[in-house]
Amino acid sequence: MTTSELGEIIDAQTIRFERLLPGPIERVWSYLVESDKRAKWLCAGDISLDVGGPVDMVFNNESLSDEPDIDIPEKYREYRGEWRYHGTVTRCEPPRLVAHTWMDEEHASEVCYELTEAGDQVRLVVTHTRLKDTQMMAGACGGWHAHLNILADVLANRRPKAFWQTHATLESTYESLMRDQGVM
Repeated sequence: MTTSELGEIIDAQTIRFERLLPGPIERVWSYLVESDKRAKWLCAGDISLDVGGPVDMVFNNESLSDEPDIDIPEKYREYRGEWRYHGTVTRCEPPRLVAHTWMDEEHASEVCYELTEAGDQVRLVVTHTRLKDTQMMAGACGGWHAHLNILADVLANRRPKAFWQTHATLESTYESLMRDQGVM
């Protein structure tokens, strides 16, 4: 993995990821907002295209690949099988941008997906803000990186790697990066 593949740690509460994906933009957009397509790389669940509307997130990370995976790390055991979160759409400009609150409504962070055309490819920028602490940030970095790798594989018709094994390796990489940058 090269440094350019890593997400960018903007500050102690913000991470940013950028990926070039096979287009067109409408195809990538559909993988962000259509439950059956989003379930192939992140989570199922309906997402409103109206600001203030609901976002349902139904995760099952073990279902994202048919590759054998490691056992879920102890600190993530509560996320075995199917689990749910709800959020609220904060911005929506189809087919270029959608943002919503993420998971913990008490300390709601926010995720923004931005799409721009780049020739026959599409640049996806995912920015996750208001992460409540460095442990959440390290886990989110590993998670987003693993999920975005799966999205790239799905869009390129490749077999995705197992989620938890990839996440564990990446989380460790990001913890080291955060220590090196003085964030952790």
